[in-house]
Formats: sequence, structure tokens, C-alpha cells
Amino acid sequence: MRRFWLESAFAALLGLSYTDAFYLPGAAPHNYEAGEQVSLFVNALTPMLLGKDDSKLKSLINYDYYNPAFHFCQPEGGPNSQPESLGSILFGDRIFNSPYDIRILEGNATCRTLCTTEVPADDAKFINDRIREDYALNWLIDGLPAAEMKKDLKTGDIFFDIGFNLGNDDDETPHLNNHYEIVLRYHEPSPGVFRIVGVLVWPSSRGGPQQSSDRPDCESDVPPLLLSETQSTSVRYTYRVTWNESDTPWATRWDNYLHIFDPRIHWFSLINSLVIVVFLCVMVAMVLLRTVSRDISRYNAIDLSEDVQEDWGWKLVHGEVFRTPQYPMLLAVMIGNGTQLCAMCGVTLVFALLGFLSPSNRGSLATVMMVCWSFFGGIGGYYSSRVYASLGGKDRRKTAFFTATVLPTLVFMIIFLLNAMLLIAGSSGAVPFSTMLLIVVLWFGISAPLSSIGYYIGSKQGAVSHPVRVNQIPRQIPPIPRYLGPWSAALLAGILPFGAAFVELYFVMSSLFASRAYYAFGFLALTTLVVGLTTATVTILFTYFTLCAEEYRWQWRAFLIGGGSAFWVLAYGLFYWASRLSLDSFTSVALYLGYLFLLCLFDFLITGESSFSTCRVSGP
Repeated sequence: MRRFWLESAFAALLGLSYTDAFYLPGAAPHNYEAGEQVSLFVNALTPMLLGKDDSKLKSLINYDYYNPAFHFCQPEGGPNSQPESLGSILFGDRIFNSPYDIRILEGNATCRTLCTTEVPADDAKFINDRIREDYALNWLIDGLPAAEMKKDLKTGDIFFDIGFNLGNDDDETPHLNNHYEIVLRYHEPSPGVFRIVGVLVWPSSRGGPQQSSDRPDCESDVPPLLLSETQSTSVRYTYRVTWNESDTPWATRWDNYLHIFDPRIHWFSLINSLVIVVFLCVMVAMVLLRTVSRDISRYNAIDLSEDVQEDWGWKLVHGEVFRTPQYPMLLAVMIGNGTQLCAMCGVTLVFALLGFLSPSNRGSLATVMMVCWSFFGGIGGYYSSRVYASLGGKDRRKTAFFTATVLPTLVFMIIFLLNAMLLIAGSSGAVPFSTMLLIVVLWFGISAPLSSIGYYIGSKQGAVSHPVRVNQIPRQIPPIPRYLGPWSAALLAGILPFGAAFVELYFVMSSLFASRAYYAFGFLALTTLVVGLTTATVTILFTYFTLCAEEYRWQWRAFLIGGGSAFWVLAYGLFYWASRLSLDSFTSVALYLGYLFLLCLFDFLITGESSFSTCRVSGP
């Protein structure tokens, strides 16, 4: 699957040092000796953004490197799949060995022939279509991805852009890259000990004679290689390895890869968001302070000889605010699942900030998220039980069952349909049956039982006691302003949390769909904190205004107001599709919309749960 599993929710100060040297816990250096074999592994081909302002992503489908239609050179005995983690498989990684012969400090600048293959006309059309869609090759050497050296035009920084082009069609004629200039940077911490600290590849298209018997020439100018779509074409793959000594130590070799594009945008977004949060917090404090001061003044002005006190505003509904809302079971289930997601995202982001989720350990982020989700089922069940009892619910067994199964079942159904589309399209991103079975075991074998146990513990503790009793006869609700309606309030309130996060959301979505490395977890943590504070203060304000309008049905409104940012995330996702994507196939469109829906669903549950909990603590 694609990188949707990476960042399903938006976890701090450690991440602020993103440009400083850091050591990634859990990763150990590999010390090589002169002449020792260096393994080059190949990964799936992925679509990429070219880095131009007007470039668009043209597909979301990955392909195996050894897909028969590509006719790449294979190692003797056939390719062997490398062991991968759960998260790596969900990312769409499909790693195999390769026939490249690379040895430490040997064969420097020597042009070599890898193999010669025949590409039939039908497969030539397939390859040309992938070149037009800007597909990239992905290699791994000593845990480092092969990259092209590029310059950030805004900051002037030199960075490594992961992946390199399958071909190019600058003149609207696809050219297949069949020669690779491989530059390996090494560091020598002690005499005779070598460590690889950088992998750069410059691909090029070299036409002319393709006979393997000829001595390869990597210097002379030749026309580019064109694949004929009417007859078979011979293709000779060549490569040249160059060794460059570097002062970069092994512990900081990832700094060139983990490039933050225009960090000033991140800082501007954070400062702007902090201003919004401070304004909202001051506004909430003023409302509460004025309310308390007015209550004290009214209390001091009361004639103690009289027993009657006239209530006003939100005090008129103090006997209604804890009345059981509509569909309490559904609300409790959504709050329980939102709590589980909050705990998962928080713990995962803490691990990421501490550096334990090393980028060299591919898929570790998604693996930790899946494991945390499974083992935090007890938290969701416990909180769902307490909320359901507080809402006056009676059918506890059904609520416990739905809390443990509804969200995993919905997500699994959507993922299963998208996975079926990937299988039909022949994509390497399709999750194998064994991995799907493992996910089912994690969800329904671990998360569901833990959720039931948590629900049982919560039911034993019972409901949270209410400070006031509920009136026997419901109070009539007067007409309220339109802007305080459930959906209009959700849309209005969702603008501010979304505005605090939309800049960071762009980089997250580029990582999810455009295969760009994202490691700005410090910015992500601060953005998450700002979004949480903004959501809480906005929800308190709208809930207070609603109660002052004598509308006491606040439970669902608080959840919808908090989750209102998800509707703007959906709108932004559609805008991102129109501005940054150019998807022609139905499969790519279905994948994007499916992942976007799940992203918005998770955001809705997380922000809705946090706003409901905030109102319960600070509200009625």
C-alpha cells in the first residue's frame, strides 16, 4: 500500500534541531574493508514529482523492479526477495537483490556492461508510458537510498532527492535511461575501515550499437535510446562506479536526505498559528472571567430575605445539559475510537521525536502505529464505557462490540477494495494475503479483546457523576441563530484549526502521495499542539454561545465542532488533487480518494474526541 499508513493523524522540542547532527538509535554502522562486496538492492518503481513548479504527479501505482515488462537485468539464479517489516510492506516496498558488482574502492571509474536484453514492442509501449508518467527507480546501498543531487532554488541548499528517473521525455519522445553513473561517498573513521555515507546516481540514455560484445564506452556522445513500439529493441545496460571520500561521519549521513523545503514557511505557519491560539485563549479567559464576575455581582446584589433567584442565559438550561443525547451508543463508539487514535498518534510521534524510528529502518513508523493501535484498544474500550454510562446508555454489550469492531471493519473493507484495484493493475503496492491476514489478527485478535477488557473495567467504575440533576420534563428549545446550527458551526469552527495546520498538511500529503521523505517531526509536533489548543478553545467558545442561546444539546455539537476541520481537510485534498495531481487512470483516482477519505475520517474522530473531552472537563 502507499504511505497513507505512515501518517494517518497529525506529536516537541527535540525535533527543532532538524538541521543539526543526530544519531539514530537502533541503527548500527557497517564497517567495510577494501575489496569487500557491497550489495545493491532494488526497490519498487514509484511515480515522482520532477521538482518543477508546474509539475504534477501522474500516477499512484507502484511497480515491481523485476516486473517482466521492464526487462531489467536479473542476478544469477533469479531475484531473491529481502525480508521486510510490516510497515515496509504497507509502504509498498518490494526489495530484491541485483546483479551489480560493487566492491569497496575497486573498479573506480571503469565502464561496465551489466547485461543486454530484448524489449518487445508491447513492453516498449508499457515502458514509454511509465517514462511519460515520470516513474523513478529506487535503489538501496547499505541502507541508504540512491538519490540525485539537487539544489533548493529558494534556500540554495544542496540536498539528495531520493530516486532517479526511469527515462525522460523532455522533447516529448521517451528516452530510456540505460546507463548509470554511480557515485559512492565513503568515510574512513580509522585506517582500513570504510563506511558508506552517500549514494548518488546520474542516469543517462545512450543509444547507438547495443551489442554486448562491444567494449562499453561511457564517454563519447551518442543519441538517446528510443524504444520502438513496432518491433523488438535491444537494450544494453551499463554502469560506472566512482568512489569519493567524504568528511561526513556515518552518524549524520542522513542529513543530506532529510531536507526541509523552505523552513521559513514552517516557521511562518507556526507563528501565525500561535497568534491565533493566543487570541482564542485570551478570548476564552475573558468570557469566563466576565461570566464569573457577573455571577458574583448578581449574587452580592441578591436580597437574602428572598428565596427566589432569577436565572438567565446558560443557567436556564443547567438542568438539561446532562440529558441523554440522541444516538448515545454511536457517540460513545466514535469517542472511544477517537481516544484510541489519539493515544496511538501521541506515542508514535514521541518515538519519532526521540529518533527511534530511524529512516534506515524502513517502515518502522507504520509498524509502530499499527502495534500501538492494536495494544491501545483497551484505552478506547475503557473511555467508551465511561462515556456511554455518563450519557445514560443501557445496552452496554452492543456498545462494547461496536467499539471493538466498527472502525477496524470499515477501514479493512476500504483497504481491501483498494488492494483489489492494485492487484488488478499489477501494482507492487498490493499487500500480500499473508500481510492482510496479519493485520486482521492484530485488529481482531489483539485490539478487539483488549477493547472488551477495557470496556469491562470501565463499566465496573460506572458513569462519571454529574454535578446537577436532570429535569424530568425537557425544556423547550427556542430558535437559535443559523451560525450556531450543528453543521454551520462545524464549518465555521473548523476554519481556525485547519488554518493552523494547512501548511504542514501540504508537506504531509506530498510525503504520502508523492513519495517525498518527511522528517520534520519537530514542526509536526508543534503544529499538532497548536491544532489541539485551537480546537479546544474554539469548541469551548461555540459551546458556550450555544448554551447561552438555551440550546442544551451540546454533546453532538461539541463533537461536530471539533471535527469540523476534517471537512476543510477534505476540501484541501480535492484542491491538492486539482493543483498537484494529474491522474488519468481510474485506479489512481480511486486510490487517492480512498486514502483521502480515511485521512479525513481519522482527523474527524481525533479532533471530535478531543473537543468533546475538553467540553466535559471545562464546560457543563
